[in-house]
Amino acid sequence: MTATPPKNDRFLRALRREPVDRTPVWLMRQAGRYLPEYRATRAAAGSFLGMAKNPELACEVTLQPLRRFPLDAAILFSDILTVPDAMGLGLYFVEGEGPKFERPVRTHEDIAKLAVPDMDRELRYVTDAVRTIRRELDGAVPLIGFSGSPWTLACYMIEGGGSDNFSKVKALALNDPAAMHRLLEVVSDAVIAYLDAQRQAGAQALQVFDTWGGVLSPSMYREFSLRYLRKIAQALPRGDEKTPLILFGKGNGAYLEELADTGAEGIGIDWTVGLGDAARRTGGKVAVQGNLDPVTLYAQPDAIAREVGRALDDYAAGNGGSREGHVFNLGHGMSPDMSPDHVAALVEAVHALSAR
Repeated sequence: MTATPPKNDRFLRALRREPVDRTPVWLMRQAGRYLPEYRATRAAAGSFLGMAKNPELACEVTLQPLRRFPLDAAILFSDILTVPDAMGLGLYFVEGEGPKFERPVRTHEDIAKLAVPDMDRELRYVTDAVRTIRRELDGAVPLIGFSGSPWTLACYMIEGGGSDNFSKVKALALNDPAAMHRLLEVVSDAVIAYLDAQRQAGAQALQVFDTWGGVLSPSMYREFSLRYLRKIAQALPRGDEKTPLILFGKGNGAYLEELADTGAEGIGIDWTVGLGDAARRTGGKVAVQGNLDPVTLYAQPDAIAREVGRALDDYAAGNGGSREGHVFNLGHGMSPDMSPDHVAALVEAVHALSAR
């Protein structure tokens, strides 16, 4: 893809900690079930995977929130479990229960079978979607590509789906750490190849979702999650323009200093960490992304605006009075029953209250 910067480059400038005219904002799960047009597209596609694996439909869903709201970035519509699906685990979705795998990884033999997927064959639908979205965006805003973290993907691969206590994956890590590291090594190599394929197809920033890193004890987090986040940040080909990488994690507040030393450009935090505290602790090494509690979107627009203002001011107070280096986001993804009108109020408040 060409190196021409997007017309609205606030998001990329903020990740480089450069001055911007106002704080950029995008939202995790901004393309999703809270939008009636998304629900209509999904109904026409017949299934979530039918939509995600069709580049034209993935493009349509990616663009839907940008038609409604003046967001400062688009994020590829896909799923974090595309990588283990391409490894042959057989991803499927059960209504009301979420993702499942037909062939979870439970034994040494299962782990030995794992290999980095061929990006041009097994995951071509994702890179085709990236190319299609870049073409249709026509340079309006940057496009974010993403992957799950190795630990988070391992959780689903071993548990076979979601989990209340992650007993199977933790038991493997504790009983046979060498086997867990073999699994995490091949998954991290797959994540690096996957993110690089998205970058080469046109993604202008990349995010790793470490959704389940926060379920680990500190020693296990450093061994089984942080170690591989660092590997990704240091080994991922970034191109001549140094495509920015954001490491997002739920429950990562205890590790911000270590995350800031990984080599990533941005750290995404949840709502249990104050933005000012995050800015102080990372000391200008990285941009900070976050961190409004998603449940705030159930409040009325005036309350949403108040909380937005509080978050913006908190970041500036911890960043020497400056608003630079901040990307506004939620501390996790949106829910299906949230109001589009409240999303509009949030985006408007961020831009209005952060204007320089």
